Amino acid sequence: MKIGVFKFASCDGCQIAFFEISKELIKMDVDIQYFLEAQSENHFDHFDISFVEGSISTPEQEERIKQIREKSKKVAVIGACAVSGGIQSVRNFMDFFDVLSSVYPSPDYIKSLEKSKPVSDYIDVDYELRGCPINKSQLLEIISSLYLGKEPVLPSYPLCLECKIKGIPCVLILGKPCLGSITVAGCGAICPSFSRGCYGCFGPIKNPNIQSLKEVFENHGFGDIYSHILTGFNAYNREFRGNDEKD
Repeated sequence: MKIGVFKFASCDGCQIAFFEISKELIKMDVDIQYFLEAQSENHFDHFDISFVEGSISTPEQEERIKQIREKSKKVAVIGACAVSGGIQSVRNFMDFFDVLSSVYPSPDYIKSLEKSKPVSDYIDVDYELRGCPINKSQLLEIISSLYLGKEPVLPSYPLCLECKIKGIPCVLILGKPCLGSITVAGCGAICPSFSRGCYGCFGPIKNPNIQSLKEVFENHGFGDIYSHILTGFNAYNREFRGNDEKD
């Protein structure tokens, strides 16, 4: 099975998961054809699956991601940047030229798209690995499943179920703001297990009931829920911004 690993606008952190499962990859005898962070010899040919980290932020990246799609049977996006736009998508809610001129003394030299967008805004995506960073077990689930010729199983239910399964007390009841009811499971409920509220790094579930949680936040005096969502890694996820904006 030929694998490609690609990076766009991101911190490189999610790619570390490949090193963490390296022993399992050796046993499966997969062929990693392209992975700039891990090897000096790379081939950009055809891939059974390509993993993509990072958001699309420049015209060159927009062209490159389309090339990757053409050469890949399957594409999996890994991490909050690739899935939702990442923390760099904060500029999407601001005036782009104000941001550009405040960061760079000579903005005329900078070639950047006005918005930092998820990969799925440009190409069809087969799988999403959520998180900041991703869960290595879910990465192994995708690779081993495709290696065995079956479809990978990834969680789509909310984090609250992980808390229930583990017997973790609801942190909302303990008086702390938590986005767990609208956030996809998969992290193992790390924050609630330490009596901290989920801050949504795995991104929203499909059709999240934001209004209901908004009322809970207001009743508990936690403030505006949108201030929690819009300051997170997944603020530009389509479930939060709606379906109107794609281009």
